[in-house]
Amino acid sequence: AAAHRGRSHTGEQLMTWLAGLPELTTIAATEPNEGIALVTLDRPDRLNAITSTMISELDQIVEAVDADPALRAVIVTGAGRGFCAGLDLQSQGVAPGAENVRPTVAGLMWQDHLATLHERIHRSRKPWIAAVNGACVGGGFALALACDIRTASRAATFGAVFLKIGVSNCDMGTSYFLPRLVGASRSAELLLTSRIFDADEAEKIGLLTSLNDDPVAEALTTARLISANAPFGTWMTKETMWQTVDAPSLRHALDIENRTQIMCSANGDITEARRAFAEKRPPEWSSL
Repeated sequence: AAAHRGRSHTGEQLMTWLAGLPELTTIAATEPNEGIALVTLDRPDRLNAITSTMISELDQIVEAVDADPALRAVIVTGAGRGFCAGLDLQSQGVAPGAENVRPTVAGLMWQDHLATLHERIHRSRKPWIAAVNGACVGGGFALALACDIRTASRAATFGAVFLKIGVSNCDMGTSYFLPRLVGASRSAELLLTSRIFDADEAEKIGLLTSLNDDPVAEALTTARLISANAPFGTWMTKETMWQTVDAPSLRHALDIENRTQIMCSANGDITEARRAFAEKRPPEWSSL
């Protein structure tokens, strides 16, 4: 594989994971612990603002992570003093294939290019944890919302700020994720005012699971706990939980849960769990 900025040599799994990917130029990928990927947005001079290249590279990471059964969780953070300041309005680039189309078409292609990334993270087979180390606004806020879990330092700030440039704050999945995380009334206040709020408030309203001076270290602790569980069961837990958030009824949610439990019961992990319990040792889970 091509050399990757920030590459860690802690194990063979990362080498396998990165094999075949083109060189990354806007993000850095490492494996700080076995089976845990750390993805760092790496444009610190621009507060890690989003470009078309960054979106494409994150798309590649999602695909590679989902295809590698050895990787169990992903942490995303920012280089320097910010997580992500949103879209780079000075050099955002164009969406793939949109170089020679009409402006309205190019705009829609760009919007879909960006928004679909958040859907892919949300639908990823692996849990994603945002370790927010500074400014997390606009598109960066949407990226953090798309992750399953969020931790932050007290230096972090948050906000949907699209209204400040004259467009809707309902963008990149923000209007879907935020009400589900903090409730409709609180979400309406944050979206309609476009105000920036600090990490203490983010924790108070339930947006964060924890505050820590080193949010990556906190995220690693969570990722290790996740990694101790059965891989297939973890995937099914993430997928089922988010599906039942949108369930039209309790019966619908129960039906999904029932089928998932029977499917998980059939892949051999319960047998290994029982054997490990009897032998007083950690389970040795099969891969996906």
